[in-house]
Amino acid sequence: METQHTKPSSLSNLQREMLKLFAQDVPEKDLIAIRQLIGQYFAEKAMDLADESWQKKGWTNEDVDKLLKSKMRTPYKSDNA
Repeated sequence: METQHTKPSSLSNLQREMLKLFAQDVPEKDLIAIRQLIGQYFAEKAMDLADESWQKKGWTNEDVDKLLKSKMRTPYKSDNA
């Protein structure tokens, strides 16, 4: 990837790279495939972060089952109380 050393832009490095790609005429089926790849990349990244957090906290499947069955809502507080 080539970086440009021009005045700062409000676009991110990812946006600039995507603009370079989309400056070309990309067939619709390729565009759909690219979107799926990008989605898959970010989904895998999120899963990796979740797995890392899970391991740091030492969670087990039983812990998750307890969380699924619990109601962790903030109690309603009336102004009249």
